[in-house]
Amino acid sequence: MTERINYMKESPEFFKKLTELSMQEKESSIEESIRHLVHIRASQMNGCGFCLDMHVKEAKIHGERELRLYHTTIWRESTLFSPRERAALEWTEILTKMPEHGVSDDIYDRVRSQFSEKELSDLTFSVMAINAWNRINVAFKTVPGSADKAFGLTKAGLS
Repeated sequence: MTERINYMKESPEFFKKLTELSMQEKESSIEESIRHLVHIRASQMNGCGFCLDMHVKEAKIHGERELRLYHTTIWRESTLFSPRERAALEWTEILTKMPEHGVSDDIYDRVRSQFSEKELSDLTFSVMAINAWNRINVAFKTVPGSADKAFGLTKAGLS
């Protein structure tokens, strides 16, 4: 795969702002393990190889079990996720593939039962951020693994 455009170079001010949004996630009320699952699931759904590669490696570096990484595509059938994680994954899916008529009250209530209003707001910003990254990296065919050294992802041991 050949990268189409180096958007970081072409639009550095936008890149900086999106990076700032992603860095702010670390200060959010949502635990790191759930943020990793959200980033991985959205990237799978959007077909973003660059982001999926990056977030699997980050999750592994931060101690996520490999089997749970493999199970993110089958989270509904898997017994490896807590109710809170399931709610986060469901919220990620519904916001990533927004239905024509929006988010149903049933889904909202189910997810809201696991998250405070602040947490649900923070989770929504996490979903928004990863979807933005997915879209730009898919559009410009950013090569998976191409930023491993720069982001310290080689320590994941998943070359």
